[in-house]
Amino acid sequence: MYWNRRAALAVLLLSTLTTGTVFAQDKATLPPPTDRSPRAAVTLADYRYDDLMWENDKTAHRIYGHALEAAEPPSGSGIDSWGKKVVWPYMDRQLRTRDYHNDLGEGMDFYNVGQGRGAGGLGIWHDNKLWISRNYRSHRILKNGPDVAEFEVDYAPWPVDVDRKVWETRRFTLALGTHFTRMVSTLSSDRPDLLIVGIGIGKKVTGQGGDLTVDKATGLISWWGPDNPEHGRMAVALRVDPAMIVEVRRDADNHLVLLRVTPGKPFVYYSGSAWSRGQGGFTDRAAWDRHAAAEKVDFTAADR
Repeated sequence: MYWNRRAALAVLLLSTLTTGTVFAQDKATLPPPTDRSPRAAVTLADYRYDDLMWENDKTAHRIYGHALEAAEPPSGSGIDSWGKKVVWPYMDRQLRTRDYHNDLGEGMDFYNVGQGRGAGGLGIWHDNKLWISRNYRSHRILKNGPDVAEFEVDYAPWPVDVDRKVWETRRFTLALGTHFTRMVSTLSSDRPDLLIVGIGIGKKVTGQGGDLTVDKATGLISWWGPDNPEHGRMAVALRVDPAMIVEVRRDADNHLVLLRVTPGKPFVYYSGSAWSRGQGGFTDRAAWDRHAAAEKVDFTAADR
């Protein structure tokens, strides 16, 4: 009996080390915060394959490190989004419990990125296919609160078909009071011709379905996810420079907005998310769309 219990617990613990769905289990206890003040924070989870997590008083996200590729092949460079109920940081405390797929009172992760782009990951669109990087290789934390969380990551060169390579440095900036992370991406290449970059929202990250709103004139792509009786809804939106848009389309995993990008020239886009049971109080699609459309954006990259 003791051996069976230990074996079962080991299986459950191993399952929570991945980004996929886990089986139902007894909930862990989330340690209380030492400070309940609103704060923007970025944390390197070196105890879990170098996940990088960032959050503020409204929203919470993570991306995956190179170490995860060996533990969970092929892993993925999409952006994870967590639901958040509280204004103070909670991701690090909950991730350390290994029980982050359950709501322990402050939020949860029920967003399944997989190989998709999640909440604003990107790739290169070529020959009707999205060519994507592996997980980030290096990082630099620039500001760790209290008002702003800011960091940079580098993505190693990846192939675009057989005759081109691309690599990227991206800066993430999340201030207090907003659902949107500002991203400045610099894509370099071994060829000088223009790139078509696809920025995506995962189609099946919280189940089948969801509603998409597209407004090319303002550069808004907004997704209102399907309702899960146990977890509620996730909402994601992208804001991009309308002058850069080529078209909006989809592939098997993502809704994509395609942008024309010059190698070596930084460009700006925004990615935001919200939870129907969390901060922001968004309970219908129209409210989320209005909020995303009203977000203040600045697509100038010269200061970055």
